[in-house]
Amino acid sequence: MNHEAWQGVQRLLNDYANVKPDDRVLVVYADDSAEQAAWICVALECQGIVFQRVWMQPLTDKEFQARLVSALPPPDSFNGRLVVFTLERDTLSHHVALRRALAPFEPSRCSVFRMINVCEALFSSALQVGPDELSARNTAVLERALVSSRLRVESPGGTRLSIELDNSLYRWVSNRGRARPGGTVVLPAGEVATFPARVEGVLVADFAFNVNTITDRDARLHAYPVTVEVKEGRAVSWTCANPDAKEFLDMAFSSPCVRNVGELGFGTNVGIRTGLKLNSHINERCPGVHLGFGQHNQNPEQVGYDCSLHLDLVARGGLVWFDEDPEPLNLANLVPSSNPHPDSPRDEDAFSPYDTDELEDCCGVMTCDGLRLASH
Repeated sequence: MNHEAWQGVQRLLNDYANVKPDDRVLVVYADDSAEQAAWICVALECQGIVFQRVWMQPLTDKEFQARLVSALPPPDSFNGRLVVFTLERDTLSHHVALRRALAPFEPSRCSVFRMINVCEALFSSALQVGPDELSARNTAVLERALVSSRLRVESPGGTRLSIELDNSLYRWVSNRGRARPGGTVVLPAGEVATFPARVEGVLVADFAFNVNTITDRDARLHAYPVTVEVKEGRAVSWTCANPDAKEFLDMAFSSPCVRNVGELGFGTNVGIRTGLKLNSHINERCPGVHLGFGQHNQNPEQVGYDCSLHLDLVARGGLVWFDEDPEPLNLANLVPSSNPHPDSPRDEDAFSPYDTDELEDCCGVMTCDGLRLASH
C-alpha cells in the first residue's frame, strides 16, 4: 500500500465515517476486496476501534445474513454508532440481507458505507477528496442548475450539447459522501445528475465508459474516443476508431431503449485525474460531463420507460452555460461554493436499511435480490 492509499483509508475513517472510540465497526468484504478490507482493519486497530470482519460471497450467499447477524453487537451493549463498511469490486450485493440484519438499530445510530470498484485507486485517488469539499463542489453546480431551464455544454474533446431541463418534474441526485439519517453512502462519491428533458448535439467521450455489467474490457477512451450523435434525447449514430469498442457499442445500442439518454451527469471529484482500465464508477466521477444511456435516475412512471442496461460515456472537463448567463461553469476548474448544499436533490441512496420505498439503481449489476444497486 502506497502513502496515498493509506491517506485514503484515514480519510474514509475520519472524514467520511467520522469513527469515534465508542463506535462499533463491521468490515464486510468479498474475496476481490480482501486486501483493501485488511487496510481498513489495520487502521481501525491503530485507532483502538472495536471491529468485526464479515466475509461475503457476491450476489449469491445464502448464509450471509446469518453470519452478519452473529457479528453484530447488541444495540444496548455500546454507546456509539454502528458503522458498516462493505467492499466489493464489481457489485453491491445483499441489500435485503443488510436491511434485515440492521433493522434492530435506530437509524441515527447506524451508518452504512457501500464501496464499489474497490482497488488501490479508490483509496489513492477517489478518497483523497473528502465529503465537505465534494459537497461544496456539488453545490457549485446545483445552485446554478436548479434555477435554469437550458444548458449548453462544450468539452475540449469536441462535445457540443444543447440541453433542456425540467426541474419541476425531474429530480437531481447528488453523491457527495454524505447521507441523510438512515441513509447509505455510496462510494466513490463526487457527482450530480438528473434526467434531461431534451438533449441535442454530439458527445465526444474521451475519458472512459462505465456500464452496469461485469466486463474485462478496457474502459479507457482517451486513445480512441467515442462520438455519439444525439437527436431528441436518443443516440442516432455512434463511431469509434477501435473496432472492439465499436462492436461493444453496437451490442449495447442494439436495444432501442438503451439509445435513450437516461442521465445527464457532472463529475466533481478532483482526486480522479487518470482513467482506469477497470470498468468503474471511479471513472464516472472524473471532473467532466457524461451522458448515461438506457436506465435513468428517476421513477419509471415519470420517464415512461424502464431498462436493465445503463451505459455512461464520460468526457473529460467541459464548460457549461446556464440560460443567458455569459459566464460558464468550468468543470475542470470548478470553484467550490460556500453556500449550503440544497435540500431538494436526492442522495445516491439505493440501500437504506430503513427505506421502504426502495430506489432502483441505474447502473449497478443485478443481484439475486432482484435490485439494481449503486443508484444515481
